Amino acid sequence: AANVAPRAPVTVVATNGTLTSVVVRAASGGAPLKGSLSADQATWTADPSVLPFATAFVVAAAAVDPAGLSTAIRSTFTTVKPAALLKAVWSAGPIGKKVGVGMPILVAFSSPVTDRAAVERQMSVTTSIPVEGSWHWFSDKSVHWRPKTFWPAGEEVTVSLALKGLNAGGGVWGGTDYTFGYSIGSSMISTVDVARHTLTVTDAGRVLRVIPVTTGKTGYTTRAGIKVIMTQETSRVMDSTTVDIPKGSPDAYHLTVKYAQRLTWSGEFLHAAPWSVASQGHANVSHGCTGMSDANAIWLFGVSKIGDVVQYVHSPRALEQGNGWTDWNIPWAAWQAGSALA
Repeated sequence: AANVAPRAPVTVVATNGTLTSVVVRAASGGAPLKGSLSADQATWTADPSVLPFATAFVVAAAAVDPAGLSTAIRSTFTTVKPAALLKAVWSAGPIGKKVGVGMPILVAFSSPVTDRAAVERQMSVTTSIPVEGSWHWFSDKSVHWRPKTFWPAGEEVTVSLALKGLNAGGGVWGGTDYTFGYSIGSSMISTVDVARHTLTVTDAGRVLRVIPVTTGKTGYTTRAGIKVIMTQETSRVMDSTTVDIPKGSPDAYHLTVKYAQRLTWSGEFLHAAPWSVASQGHANVSHGCTGMSDANAIWLFGVSKIGDVVQYVHSPRALEQGNGWTDWNIPWAAWQAGSALA
């Protein structure tokens, strides 16, 4: 046989007799596969394993019939040679660290997955506190998992991807297994009211601080929606050319900001903006970021973590799907419908 799946069971069966010897090993040598005989000694089955790719195996077996006559066989098979090996990348968040209650599980694949259902069946999420959750495919190389509602504080999350030897379709096969995870920290949820120019920080529903802020001015309105802190930097250079505002424009800027926490890929951050303190709490004068005083930015940076939720309300501009970790803006029924097993 050729193109045998690495997960395929290897068995040797004697009809009208019993097996006396079975040896299955790679043609190149090495230890034989471990296995066991059935109670009637008519069937030998290799122990569950994932065989190496593109490898020839030799099967040597002997049996005896009720009359005592012996027979022997020698057979071969070769495992499949993948067109590509499927690798998975944990694409967001600090593995093994405490993250916020809005942290989604994001997995990126190295090759397109044609058989999404087969791959999804091999992906599991284990939690210390039971939650309802689901995978959602955004493309043949990107799949996310999130619970129905924000994670409970103190949750322990483990993600297992049993991909080794799995046929992902289109000649792509899983190359290895993966296990990773993180812990959920405190339930920090902030709300930015674009119309009232405030940022209200809560932990487990208790208000910790109400911060005067400024958000995007006309033409650069800050987006409404549920956002998640993706990165934290004590210092960051912001250049308007990266958001299509050219040098020489009246709105051009190039400056270093402190205590920057990214919320969108398009460039919305929480950060210190000492130059706009007079407008904070009163007017929106930024290019889309949420600015606050140095003291408030230092405090917020210190109590925040990657994965914390920041909800923006009272803005006429919607947050685009995929502009950041925007999973929470998809209604639950629509999120579930994105599973290959739905």
